[in-house]
Amino acid sequence: MGKRREAREWALKSLYLMDSSGLPAKQAWRAVRAEKIDDKRAGEEEAKAEFAKALVLGAHEKRREIDRAIGAAAKNWNIERMAVVDRNILRLAAYELLYGDAPKASAINEAIEIARKYSTEESTKFINGILDKIRAMKHDPEEDPRGHRKT
Repeated sequence: MGKRREAREWALKSLYLMDSSGLPAKQAWRAVRAEKIDDKRAGEEEAKAEFAKALVLGAHEKRREIDRAIGAAAKNWNIERMAVVDRNILRLAAYELLYGDAPKASAINEAIEIARKYSTEESTKFINGILDKIRAMKHDPEEDPRGHRKT
């Protein structure tokens, strides 16, 4: 498994912990990081940890905009009724699509592979469809993901 995918999995675990327990972002990140980084290999793991931390904090900071984009793409689906794992895979990947610098196709493919590992085959299709719609949305930084001007 690639380092970036592993970092994305760490980020997913942090977002899941925040969503399911209500922990603040930094506290959830520290809990996952403490579990994942072996002191003997801390130097090797630091770049991966920094990428994961940036994903967690960025997705948390932009959560409202991300949830609006997911809601706009997921016709007839309320984000709160989605499975917790699926919702957070979507948040993580949508953050990368809307605000990250990774290639769009790569962000979607990584999300699908993570969904295969942590969710169901049906979820991979659902996640792919939602993310493909988000990728197709025009995103102006002065607008929210639904196209409304920010105040």
